[in-house]
Amino acid sequence: MAQADRIDDIPRGGPPGVQLSAGGAAFALRSADARSVELLLFDRPDAPRPAAVHALAREAGSDLWRIERPGIGAGQLYGYRVVRADGARHWVLDPCARAVTFGGRAWGDRTGLRAGRTPQRGARFPKAAVVDDAFDWADDAPPRTPWRDTVIYEVSIRSFTRGPGAGVRHPGTYEGLVERIPYLRDLGVTAVELMPVHEFNELEFFGEGGPRRRLLNAWGYSTLGFLAPMARFAADPDPLAAVRAFKQMVKALHAAGIEVILDVVYNHTGEGGAEGPVYHLKALDPAAYYHFESDGRTHFNATGCGNTLRANDPLAIELIVESLAVWTRTMRVDGFRFDLATALTRGDDGAPMARPPLLDRIAADPRLRGVKLIAEPWDAHGHLQVGHFPAPDWAEWNDRFRDDVRAFWTGARGRLGRFATRLAGSADLYDHDGRGPLTGINYVACHDGFTLGDLVRYTRKHNAANAEDNRDGASHNFSVNHGVEGDTDDPAVEAARLRHMKNLAASLFLAQGVPMIAAGDEFARTQQGNNNAYAQDNAIGWLDWSFLERYRELHDFVRALIAFRRAHPALRRDRFFAGAIDGGTDGDILWFGPDGHTPDWEGGRALACRIDGSARHTDAPADGSALFLAFNAGRAPARFRLPSAPSGWTLAWATETPAPRLDAASEMLALGPTACAALVEAPERARRHR
Repeated sequence: MAQADRIDDIPRGGPPGVQLSAGGAAFALRSADARSVELLLFDRPDAPRPAAVHALAREAGSDLWRIERPGIGAGQLYGYRVVRADGARHWVLDPCARAVTFGGRAWGDRTGLRAGRTPQRGARFPKAAVVDDAFDWADDAPPRTPWRDTVIYEVSIRSFTRGPGAGVRHPGTYEGLVERIPYLRDLGVTAVELMPVHEFNELEFFGEGGPRRRLLNAWGYSTLGFLAPMARFAADPDPLAAVRAFKQMVKALHAAGIEVILDVVYNHTGEGGAEGPVYHLKALDPAAYYHFESDGRTHFNATGCGNTLRANDPLAIELIVESLAVWTRTMRVDGFRFDLATALTRGDDGAPMARPPLLDRIAADPRLRGVKLIAEPWDAHGHLQVGHFPAPDWAEWNDRFRDDVRAFWTGARGRLGRFATRLAGSADLYDHDGRGPLTGINYVACHDGFTLGDLVRYTRKHNAANAEDNRDGASHNFSVNHGVEGDTDDPAVEAARLRHMKNLAASLFLAQGVPMIAAGDEFARTQQGNNNAYAQDNAIGWLDWSFLERYRELHDFVRALIAFRRAHPALRRDRFFAGAIDGGTDGDILWFGPDGHTPDWEGGRALACRIDGSARHTDAPADGSALFLAFNAGRAPARFRLPSAPSGWTLAWATETPAPRLDAASEMLALGPTACAALVEAPERARRHR
């Protein structure tokens, strides 16, 4: 943030928040409902009372309250006291705070809190800190990885390095992730998608009493500070230290060629429903910031978290867009994944809009140009927008890919056609409005649901630890335990599980679209059957790095898959396949059943395809190699007749052990049950120069 020479040089009428100058700071807070607003200045994080109080003045013809104070610099702690027109009085956390502290405590410190009551003032009420954006970015350069080359790694700052074997000096922190960058680079991922790092209260369940009071919000989907990095994800809990640590993490990731995408939660806040705590928006302008039911008191809950932000109101738009701009401009993140993004499309009546003003504002803001934008295109109120999110330039999480690929590898009949559609980039979802296969963010597992390892260990969820009587979390997971529920040392069961995980991973990295894996899935991490581990800040939710050695074969296979994808641009197309796709002899992709003819789309469990790798079929640089991909989800072996290949076919890899038999003389590939394989046809010129 550039500083003005004097307080008087700071322009009026700007966005709310704090603007620093050489002589002090200007504080601005937006509230139409306030009768009076006071600035509270604190001299330490745990101070129960302010050291100084100053009245703000309301700007003429505006709902912006403002004050300028000389002698204030970075690190000054502050808050507001608001008296509403109805006489209600609240301490208020600045919703535009750039740094936040909860009394200076470390992660999970319950000292001073009492069950049944969330403190709203005093030592434990969150305080904001004034931030100076000075930071030595040196030669930092965003990688700007094209979508077609992007491989996303979804990771929680807390769980990634908090568990056993992480081998870092500062477990569960930004600094801990930095120590693991060599691992990420070696794996081959190009972007980390960080689960929420906006300031939140991990102790939000403490006031409920009962068994849930011992749980911590480990995922962070409960935003309190839209512009502030989570202070307790830093080794030093001082809020300014968190800002520095986050920037240092981004700088280090960029130096390794890895982009930073934030999972952002603008659909609701940590204030909960009508009985929930009051931190800021409820005290400032609840009717402007939140959707309500017809009674005007009950929060409309399209998020499953107690409230829904009225994202297309001008006040909410201002808050969200300014938040995005701060994270891109001063924290240098490369993209955003919008949690429950359908909630952000709802208008004043709560119904989704065809042209949401928020999305138009994001598209028009020059500060956000070139930033990766990803929608989770649904919300908890049952409205799905997969393939039809009203922002054609955004990418979308593709849950259809997840379900159809999982179902295919369970051996379910009638899934062959859906599986092929997902491999080909989901044209049924995205082939309209100028979109392409890179619109879809493909995944078979993410934070929400079973891990990849638990998909093959459990047939049902085991969420008792969440203290919700196992009612939470999805009940239909397309999972198979291979004969034993949970962990086992049976070598036959373990071999079947390993092959199943390899099949799922191979399907992900062979498919058109953008692949995403969840942290630890490359070494079969487990959550002990919990498919909704949002509150498990313990061995259930943490990565156990000892699994890296136990499942080294899976890790090395995933690493090889990422390299294989990178080596073959035919797997990273900008456009959908063209030409014959079923029974033809010329086209970008040709589909075959095991006999070399049209697949049995209705009842079959095996198919193969030949993908043309020549330059005329892709916008990506082409190496000329054609690919033959074979998939057998049946319980019996399948013999695939290979298409003609003047240069011959070479087996690149397979998920079965030992490797399947490739009979060049008879042009047949014998693939075992529940397995897949990739063959490469070298271009003629490469064959001549061997």
